[in-house]
Amino acid sequence: MRRSGTRCTLLLFERSTGSIGPNVFARLQTTQLLNSFQPAPKFRFNGGEKGIAVRDGKDGSVAPVKDTVSAHQAGVNALALERFGGRILVSGGLDASLKIWDLEQCGNPSKAHTFTPIATVPRSDKAHKFGITHLSFYPFDSAAFLSTSYDHTLKVWATDTASLSASFSLGSKVYTHAVSPIASHLLVACGTQHPAVRLVDLRSGSNVQSLAGHAGAILATSWSPRHEHVLATGSVDGTVRIWDIRRAGGVVGMLDMEDSLGLYYNGLLDPSGKVRIRASAKAHSAPVNGLTWTDDGAYIVSAGHDRRIRVWDAALGKNTLASFGPSIRNSQLASVAMFTSPVGLTHPGKELLFWPNETEILVLDLHDGHVVTKLRPTGLAQRTNKNRISSIVWRGSGGGGSSSGVAMGGSNMAGAIFSAHLDGQIRAWTPRLEGETDEDEDESLEEASEEKAKKRKALDDVFKGLMGKKITFT
Repeated sequence: MRRSGTRCTLLLFERSTGSIGPNVFARLQTTQLLNSFQPAPKFRFNGGEKGIAVRDGKDGSVAPVKDTVSAHQAGVNALALERFGGRILVSGGLDASLKIWDLEQCGNPSKAHTFTPIATVPRSDKAHKFGITHLSFYPFDSAAFLSTSYDHTLKVWATDTASLSASFSLGSKVYTHAVSPIASHLLVACGTQHPAVRLVDLRSGSNVQSLAGHAGAILATSWSPRHEHVLATGSVDGTVRIWDIRRAGGVVGMLDMEDSLGLYYNGLLDPSGKVRIRASAKAHSAPVNGLTWTDDGAYIVSAGHDRRIRVWDAALGKNTLASFGPSIRNSQLASVAMFTSPVGLTHPGKELLFWPNETEILVLDLHDGHVVTKLRPTGLAQRTNKNRISSIVWRGSGGGGSSSGVAMGGSNMAGAIFSAHLDGQIRAWTPRLEGETDEDEDESLEEASEEKAKKRKALDDVFKGLMGKKITFT
């Protein structure tokens, strides 16, 4: 804490003397905040459920956790945060329920607060019947959000009233969906158990197009934030295809992990005028279940069950060969939510990737892959394997996806990360701010001391038990 305070003083001195400009100063400050995220257990989400029950022991016995509140009793499977004010958070449970949370309930972010849902949509015949797989907000207005489920449906909801506005049956399990953040066409790209990508038009209310080409279920979909008609999709066949939905054939390229030049994506047409696609090109050697773009559209990030994360030049389609090492874990047959820090918050080429690594969040350098920091829950949640992270969302200083470059950490929980867990909880993570007390550090040290004391006592008991027995040799 003293070290960070000294650094801040030096930065202020250099800024006041004109040694560094305002943009550099802002980037240094926000980079420091991005690197200092920590658990915020004082913020809890109580969905009105009883304390969760964790299966403990080889016999599968159930041990209830005392004094624990949960957002969804059966586990939280999806999160979505509206991008304008960053105020409304929607969560979806494995029990098919939906809950809407107002993050402005917390009047003073320096004090502990328990959030309660402002609306709940329980499982029913009119709502979803099975677990929620993905959530997103309407692209240009937080008044509506979308949900998909294992019950084969895509549904549109009114945020204010938590009422159903429209429902689309897609005929197979829906793993994910995506809405373009910039397009006016209002097409929802749905990844389902069927190998063709389904495009649903929210204006006409119809399934207007299917993009065929993948050889298996679609686990990841993501629209370009720069080109409104460009879509990336990932499948269990290990391929990532790039589509231009205006083309008759649709696909314009495939990402190839062996291609560091981007020849098969950038060279779109051969002399005969046909799209040149190599069928054997694979982005991963296992199912692809994660796709995202940097918010300037310059890079595509993909993740697969081969425990690899790859970064691609979006203009050329080339593999940048960024290496994220052996610490990546990825085994769920579902879409993985990951995001990059907004361009402008850090120096160019120093963007960060936030990756849900089973029971922890890894903060990684996007371009060279090294681990910047690891975010782990405190207390019991850190010691159990039953709290796998199913979704993460980012709350910037001006909203969920703001890239305005404004320093994080204002009075409204700006600059926070929220994570959904299969133990039923929603957890908050906030950057450490200048002037904060060392209470959290003292608490973590106290927990570590208690843990060491327990281990020491267990060893002492074993030792005394052995020494108290009479041993004879025959």
